This record gives sequence, structure tokens and C-alpha cells, in this order.
Amino acid sequence: MKVEFKIVKNTDIFSHVTSMGYMPRWLVLAMDIFLCVLSFILASYFAGFLYPRESPDMGVMKQVIAIVSIQIVFFWFFHTYSGVLRYSSYVDAVKLLFAVLANIVSASVLAFVVYRFYNIKIFFFSELIIYGILSFLLLFMLRMIVKVFFDFVTQNTGSITPVMIYGTGSDAVGIAKMLRSGREDLKYKLVGFIDDNKEANEKMIVGVRVYHFDEHTIKRVIIKKAKAVIVSPLKMKQINPDKHLDVFLNNNISILTSPPVGIWNNDMPNITQIKSIQIEDLLERPEIEINNNGLNEQLKFKVILITGAAGSIGSEIVRQITSYSPRLLVLLDQAESPMHALKLEMEEKYPDQNFTAFLGDVRNKERMEYMMDMFRPDLIYHAAAYKHVPMMEDNPVESIQANVLGTKIMANLAVKYNVQRFVMVSTDKAVNPTNVMGASKRIAEIYVQSLNRKLSAEGRDTTKFITTRFGNVLGSNGSVIPLFKSQIEKGGPVTVTHPEIIRFFMTIPEACRLVLEAGLMGNGGEIFIFDMGSPVKIIDLARKMIRLAGFTPEVDIKIEYTGLRPGEKLYEELLNNKEITTKTYHPKIMIAKVQEYDYDIVSREIDELISYSFQCKDFLTVSQMKKILPEFRSKNSHYERLDV
Repeated sequence: MKVEFKIVKNTDIFSHVTSMGYMPRWLVLAMDIFLCVLSFILASYFAGFLYPRESPDMGVMKQVIAIVSIQIVFFWFFHTYSGVLRYSSYVDAVKLLFAVLANIVSASVLAFVVYRFYNIKIFFFSELIIYGILSFLLLFMLRMIVKVFFDFVTQNTGSITPVMIYGTGSDAVGIAKMLRSGREDLKYKLVGFIDDNKEANEKMIVGVRVYHFDEHTIKRVIIKKAKAVIVSPLKMKQINPDKHLDVFLNNNISILTSPPVGIWNNDMPNITQIKSIQIEDLLERPEIEINNNGLNEQLKFKVILITGAAGSIGSEIVRQITSYSPRLLVLLDQAESPMHALKLEMEEKYPDQNFTAFLGDVRNKERMEYMMDMFRPDLIYHAAAYKHVPMMEDNPVESIQANVLGTKIMANLAVKYNVQRFVMVSTDKAVNPTNVMGASKRIAEIYVQSLNRKLSAEGRDTTKFITTRFGNVLGSNGSVIPLFKSQIEKGGPVTVTHPEIIRFFMTIPEACRLVLEAGLMGNGGEIFIFDMGSPVKIIDLARKMIRLAGFTPEVDIKIEYTGLRPGEKLYEELLNNKEITTKTYHPKIMIAKVQEYDYDIVSREIDELISYSFQCKDFLTVSQMKKILPEFRSKNSHYERLDV
């Protein structure tokens, strides 16, 4: 029997029902009138059965016309027929109750007045009471039958997804109210709550049950009742998403999320704001907090230059700085199209912010001098760099000119034009580098640090040079997340270089908050690193993204191993083995104590390195890099021969 029903419900029969339009109001009113007529006829019969010797002076048909006429007036007054039956709620039940009660009271008053002045019995009180009970029950049952039928059909045809809400706070209740609001565009039906507190188990919230969060309950109850779980905003902040939500993914339950309560309208989220959770949400740690008061004092009414402003990190730094009301933002980048897109975004989202989009290359000293002389920035956030490891391994001279020469030019100009702070964006690949890109960033770090030491030693209280290091940034241009998304959309395969490769991850907003905070707390010469938690295996990341997309790894989407790329290593470090860290006032930010270099010596070596790059001598350039950085050992690269 179950098999036969399954075959029937998978046909087009039910889909035609779910796609039906709504019944017109006149039809709903006609059905209600019919039920009222039926109710009074039954009430008259029962009243006659209870009082066989008495009968009203009016015939049944006249009574029906009178009672239904009054009832229609109150149907109109309470708008009982204007709702959509399939979305009926307790509000509709209350309207029906008031309409029926008002009818009974009005009919009773009318019967009393007629009998008092004309001695005519038009209604018996027993008739009206029985009518009220029967009419309310029948009217209510009509709506419940239609609602249950449509709920059953839509759930079994897949157009409505049964969901549970993870969390029981006020934000979770707000989501529940929205799901039970009877809106016609809802795609989800609430079937329960999930809570970590055992004491909340089996309690009821807005008419549905609360289930305790444990693996036994998930397998025994939740996967049978729900196809998706909505994680409330507050719960997302309280848990480790990467750990607590894996159990749902492993049981093929989709995970949805709602935006923070702060952007809800009328204390309730919009249905369009409930979306599938992204991998960034699963990997994100609790939100890092920054010293807003200090940043406001540092950045307000200042001229701020952001190099690489059109890139992933640079553009987010721009967005975050706008909230501190700088006097002028100078946006520097050499990429025309991304810069044009950023300019349009600034004009649309931040119309009151004074900014200029300056096209230029940090490697062009004359152009940079012209810019610095024109705008005289108070602070520089230096995010301009080449970052792709395989690309830089093939083009080391370009890596030196962009990452080393560009940094040197901007740092020297910062000193010349009395810039207060120069905050450089670096990478974890600069630690024990195994590739040209990481080594070039480490050399850039060495230059600005040694320059800062030289200025301090000479007693020149000018520019403070500050460096920030962090790992891979989720969603940045060319990162693994967009690559995996694209591969999954195409049906696979998803390519991973090695089954054991691991990386530290952080989100773009986290990275930029670190840069701003470091710029505030730095006294000059420091390298700030971020507590990024535990590293993530890329293969686990790939499998999780495939499950989030609704597929099964290795079944629907294949995973292929392509081998380590040139210069790539299995794991990244945030600190050199010789380096130690010291704490700061921020629990997530530490200072790396690194090897110190003499400016005069390292400056000559870097100048020699830059001259080799202008000669386009790849091996000579890399050889000089290894001379400056003895710890630079190439991996999976043809430059390994230089390490022999």
C-alpha cells in the first residue's frame, strides 16, 4: 500500500494541486454560508429534540434567513473570508469565534426585543447556543482540513521543506514566528527546535517540541522529521560551527542560516534572508573585537592611503575604514577594472565619504612620489602585492619588483613625507619560506623592520612600521573556496593537491580587523600574528563544501589529487622556529619576536636583488633571495638545485 501511494504522490497529480491559485473570496463566503445554514438546521433539530412541546413562531427557513443574514454582516465586519484557507492560523480562528459570538448575542437581543414588544418567539436560546457551537466547529474544521491537506501535499511533493531551528533564544523564536506566519512565499515548515540544554527537552515553543542536541536524538528523531536545520544568529555565535554543525552534514541534513538580529525588520527576519549556510560561516571563529574608540581617534579626519585598494584585502580595509570618518581616502591600485568597480561601489554605498581613486603602480617611484606629494597621507595600509604561489614561482623577478621594490619605495616615501604609520600586510608563507612568493614577503618584512630600527637608533621619531601576518583568506581572489565552488557547480571533479595538505584560514573581515587593530596598537617594528585556531585539512574542506551543496563526496562529485604545486608545502607556519611570541592586550593578537637585521647590510643586499630582477635573471634573483634568507628552502621547484 505504501509503495502504491509513493508512486501516486510522485506523479503530477499533487503538483497540480500545489500550483492552484487561491479560492476567490465569494467562494469562501459561500462555503461559510452553507456551513452556517447546515449548522442552524442541525441546531433547530436538536433543539426540537430537547424541547419537543415548544416551537418558535417563525418557520425554520425564515429563521435560517434571519440568522445567516446577521452572520454575513459579522463575517464582513471581521473579514473572516478574506484569508487564504491553506494558511489559516489561530488569528483566523479568533476572527471566526468573534463573528459567531457576535451573531449569537445580536440574535439573542433581537429575539428578546421581538418577544417583549410583539410576543413572537423567533429563536430559542438553546437553538442559538447549539448553532454557535456547531457553526464555529464546522467553519474551523473547514479551514483546518484545507490547511492539513495542503501541508501534506506540499511536503510530500517537495515544495515545502520541514525544518528545525537550532537554538531557543529570542532570535530563534523570531524565526519560528516568521515560519508560522502563514505567508504565501514560505518554503519551510517548522517541525521542532533543537537545544543543547537537556532540561529543555520535550518542552514546547510556539506549539512545536524542543529536542535535545545529541547524536542519538539526531539519528532517531531529527533526520526523520526534518530535511534542514536553521541555525539562529545567537546560536551561531555561541558554538564552534566547524565542530557542532558537522553532525548535521554527516546525516545529510541541510544547514540554513539567518542574518544577525540587528538587521531584522520588525523583530522578524525576512524569508529571503534565510539562506543555505556557506563554508565561510562554518569555518569562522567567534567574531574578533577591535578597539573602536581607539581607531576612531586614530583615523577620524585623517588622510589615509590604501595600496592594493581594489584587491580582496584592500577593498575590505577601505569599507571598514569608512565607518571612522576619515577626511580623505586615497585608493591606489594598478588594476583598472577592479578599481573602477570599487569606485562605483564607493559612490553608491558611501556617498558622503571623500575619496579619490588613483591609478598607479607601487613599482613606479616617480608616480608614487607624485601621489605622496599631492595627498600627504597620515597613514598607509600597504596591501599591494603579488600573492599566488605557483605564478610567482614561474616569475620570480616580478615577485621581487612588486613585493620587495614596491614595499621599499612606499616605505621610503612614508619616511620622506612624515607618514605617521605604515601598516604592511604580510603572509604566513613568509615563515620558513619554501617558495618565491613567501620569501619575497619575508624580505619585504625585513626591510621595513630594519628601516624602523635604523630610524629609532638615529632618534628620528617619524614613521612607525608595523607588519601583520595571517593565513589563507576565505573568499579572496584566487583562493581555494571560489575554485571549489566553481568545480562543484560544473559537476566536478574537485581537485586537491595532496590528501594531507593543511592550511590556516580566516575570513576577509577578520583579516582586515586584524590589520586595523595592529595599526592601532603597534609602536613600530613589530610583526603581529593572529590566533587562527587549528589548521584545516583541505580535503575535509572539499568534502564539506560538496555536502553543503547537497551532494555526496566521491558519489555525486569526485575528488582528484593533482600533486603539490611548485613551491607549495603541506603545512604553513605563523612563526619561524627561532621566533617566539609575546602577548598583547588583545587575546587574539600576538607579537612575533624575529631575527633582527642591520639596515645598511640588508639594504645593500636588497638593492642587489632588485638589480638582478631588472636583468630578468630568474636563477640569479632566487639565489640572492636565498643569500638574504638562509632558511629559504625551495620545495617541489626547479630552484631546489640552488639549495644543494
